[in-house]
Amino acid sequence: MTIGTRLFTWLRGELVGTDQFGNRYYREKGKRQFPRGGGRQSREKRWVLYNGTPEATKVPPMWHAWLHHTINTVPTDAGVKRYAWEKDHVPNLTGTPFAYRPPGSVLRGGNRAPASGDYHPWHPEP
Repeated sequence: MTIGTRLFTWLRGELVGTDQFGNRYYREKGKRQFPRGGGRQSREKRWVLYNGTPEATKVPPMWHAWLHHTINTVPTDAGVKRYAWEKDHVPNLTGTPFAYRPPGSVLRGGNRAPASGDYHPWHPEP
């Protein structure tokens, strides 16, 4: 995080919440959301300070919606209804030791199961 981001956050930022990953979410002090269609007023600035490496995939869906002005209410764990089919948020692990490596991947040894024999290549008729 740059010194400019820290200074702007300290001077102009209002902490609105944190997520389960320790990311902190801010909005600009004193500026509030204006209803749509109301002239040329600007929206409040919203931003996140990441806990650790800045990686956008660490932002859970509800906080992403708040950051992008899709919803105006600040997400809290108390008011969020979770469905049985919903999985927990997992950041993108590409490029890390925890990335998915399918069978046959070079990074997993490069051995894959032989073809099942149901593939027949197309040959043009002479």
